[in-house]
Amino acid sequence: MDNFYEELKERVFDLWNSEGLLSERIQIRARALSVAEAIGNPQHQDFPIQKGKEKLMEATFMGAAGQAFTDMYGDYEGALREVLNLPLADNRQRAVFVASLNAVLRHLGRIKGSIHCHDEDPVACGRRLARYLDERYRGARIAQIGFQPRMVENLAPVHALRVLDMDPDNIGAVKFGVVVEGAEHTADAIDWADLLLVTGTTLTNDTVGPLLNKKPIIFYGTTVAGVAHLMGWERFCPCSR
Repeated sequence: MDNFYEELKERVFDLWNSEGLLSERIQIRARALSVAEAIGNPQHQDFPIQKGKEKLMEATFMGAAGQAFTDMYGDYEGALREVLNLPLADNRQRAVFVASLNAVLRHLGRIKGSIHCHDEDPVACGRRLARYLDERYRGARIAQIGFQPRMVENLAPVHALRVLDMDPDNIGAVKFGVVVEGAEHTADAIDWADLLLVTGTTLTNDTVGPLLNKKPIIFYGTTVAGVAHLMGWERFCPCSR
């Protein structure tokens, strides 16, 4: 576990301890959501979750829900203290930790938008992102870490854009005029870019560390909701629920 996760755990401990949560046996449930539960029925059929390689883990805590994308999923139940003590040694443990953090922070009123958008919301999200970046980062060279089709579709015509992904089916493919690159090109893309647009899934697959403190970053998605709040990161996820 690298320094980032150690720092994150310290901040989570301080918060949960200050709220008096660690002294109680509080149950957390996490389960892998079906495609329909996670994203509804969008018109487009090219989202990663629809391919079955990733699923949303959903933790529920005192009526509040929080999610995390992962390629290692399964049921989990335990006290918050036990969640905090997970060694975060694999993608499943990190997903349980992150989803649980999102659920607790949603319960405490510290975050909103911890549930994935549905149906045609991703289309609106991609359009809003293009407007958002045009207002704040016009002309910026963008390295997008994680292929999100509606974002790439809207950014490729108006920005110098490089897209990196870990799915072998995407790597080397041309998506909306952009060739998707593999993770081995990450360092070069960071050097090239003015701005990093990063999926929250980097938290669960343990690839976020090398991206930090390099260039300005905007994280996107529900997975990163709680961590972005605790770490003071910029997050774009306007259609989440």
